[in-house]
Amino acid sequence: MDKGLWISWYNLADAGRDAYLSWLYGTYIPGILGKPGVLWAAHYASTKMPPLPHIRHTNDRSVPTGNDYVLIFGAETAHAFSKGVNAFIKAGPGKLHAELSEADKKMLSMRIGERVCITTEEARVDGPGAKSRGGSLTPGPCIQLGSFNVGSCEVEDELLSWYADWRMSALSALPGCVGVRKLVSISGWAKHLVLYEFTSLESRAEHLPTLRNLYPEMLAWTERFIPKLTHAPESPIVAQRIWPPVK
Repeated sequence: MDKGLWISWYNLADAGRDAYLSWLYGTYIPGILGKPGVLWAAHYASTKMPPLPHIRHTNDRSVPTGNDYVLIFGAETAHAFSKGVNAFIKAGPGKLHAELSEADKKMLSMRIGERVCITTEEARVDGPGAKSRGGSLTPGPCIQLGSFNVGSCEVEDELLSWYADWRMSALSALPGCVGVRKLVSISGWAKHLVLYEFTSLESRAEHLPTLRNLYPEMLAWTERFIPKLTHAPESPIVAQRIWPPVK
């Protein structure tokens, strides 16, 4: 199972974008996939959905704001993404990037406003669209990725119930849903993340709004509860997979 995810949100300038993407798919991703325990990779482009009125975002200016692209690696556990002891004892290069050339490092530096989280899985469910995976671990063609913090232990208890007792079971029956993963962060901003997968952007747009009619009591709870969370900039991100190509 792929319990660990390494997620990077970032922007790119127009100049050099094509060269960066060619390097990402042809050099960088294959190199990371060759590391022990790393199982898959997926790259997404944000669709820039209108902000939701009940979502509260952080005003902490230290939190990076890149969101045009989302790069995700999946691994057996989050420990696959350790930088290695030499990165801290000897101040040497981290093991994940130890073999990068100066040209590779220059390509990495093209990312603007990058925010990174390494996460471990709290829980997951499959949806009706899970068969579309075709045996692959790669996430679906469309994702919705939320990342947020809470302000108190009481709110965390409510968050646990919101996902465990309603949200995940509701999504598991929603047409077009491939699956849902609730994640917690090992490192990075924020502590809590949720990854929804859909068969397509159109399927998400068609079916996700029906939850309001199917579960009116739960949606009333949602509208009271969600403003208690503090989301990362632009969270939740809705994005379409651009690598591997959607067939």
